[in-house]
Amino acid sequence: MDLRKLKTLIDLVSESNISELEITETEGKVRIVKGGGAAPVQYVQTLAAPPAAPVAGAPAAPAAASAPAVEAAPAGHAVKSPMVGTFYRSSSPGAPAFVEIGSKVNEGDTICIIEAMKILNEIEADKSGTITQILGENGQAVEYGQPLFIIE
Repeated sequence: MDLRKLKTLIDLVSESNISELEITETEGKVRIVKGGGAAPVQYVQTLAAPPAAPVAGAPAAPAAASAPAVEAAPAGHAVKSPMVGTFYRSSSPGAPAFVEIGSKVNEGDTICIIEAMKILNEIEADKSGTITQILGENGQAVEYGQPLFIIE
């Protein structure tokens, strides 16, 4: 994707009332999220590029320094977000959270709400057990497939 197209997309997001834009094309994927000031851009190259040949006389860069750290998957069953939206732990700002760490849940119990396009979607536990971790931050954006809770 050329830089003029990226700049145009960034300008469109910053001038509009949308907070996030994601575009997938054959040469890669671009995700623009509007923040307080400038809109950060995340660009992911999906095509495999051949490795660059090392320059003679140049020291080789350590591979560990350029590779991102891989997080260990938490133990237990992860309840994942079925959609992109805003994560809420309770039904309204003053209401108690649906679940806390240590709460016992049954399959089908409402454990949170995800707001998408002004619609509040109740998310239910897909397994019975005990909530051991709450991975979502109240009021924060979540992605499709992002783990929200761990049930054991």
